[in-house]
Amino acid sequence: MLADRAARQFAVLTLGVVLCCGAGVRDAKAQATPDYAALIAASDRSDADREADKRRDPLPLLKFAGPRPGMTVLDMGAGGGYSTELMARAVAPNGKVYGQFPADGFQKAIDNFNARLKTPAMSDAAADFRPFDDPISPEMSNLDLITFLFYYHDTTYMNVDRAQMDRKMFAALKPGGYLVLADHSAAAGADISVGKSLHRIDEAIVRKELETAGFKFVAAGDFWHVPGDTRDFSSNRPPSPVDSFVLKYQKPM
Repeated sequence: MLADRAARQFAVLTLGVVLCCGAGVRDAKAQATPDYAALIAASDRSDADREADKRRDPLPLLKFAGPRPGMTVLDMGAGGGYSTELMARAVAPNGKVYGQFPADGFQKAIDNFNARLKTPAMSDAAADFRPFDDPISPEMSNLDLITFLFYYHDTTYMNVDRAQMDRKMFAALKPGGYLVLADHSAAAGADISVGKSLHRIDEAIVRKELETAGFKFVAAGDFWHVPGDTRDFSSNRPPSPVDSFVLKYQKPM
């Protein structure tokens, strides 16, 4: 009888180990890095987005940011939702992406974002029409990733409390979560005013402000670096390719 009881206990323990290991394998698969090139090549992406790909070159950014299935992501300065949709595709299934843009921002961008929300690719995405310096809605917490692409410079001439914005992004990230920020490079030492005149910002200013909020620098990407950019013309109407910096920061564990 004791032998039978021991055998039954061993069988139950073995089954538990198998089930646990199986769940672990499934969890690992759920967090596997997507095939970003395949996501970009998806046949249901719009012609407008495919055209934007030629200028935006999204593949290296996706690899650098590392969105994965199941993640919760905030896309700051989402505009019409180009990058929000790419993130939504990358975190599916079971992920969630919020596209932030101020409710009083460009109406065309808001209309485009709302139209994009009706597409199947955005089934796990939501609009976050809130101010830059108050971007976190009540349902957001423990974000895995925040992306902030080519809009930080705009906040320098808008009515935005950037220090508060950075603190709120920091607070919304889970420990170990990442912020990936890209923007158009201004000349080293350039005044903050070039945010409006040239639509650029000095990388050093961004680094200082993020680090003041508590973010810890992790890496810089050089995939959008253009050495020949003189940085003295507007990035909105460039006569030649525009140099851009890409930074990855983390909320300490």
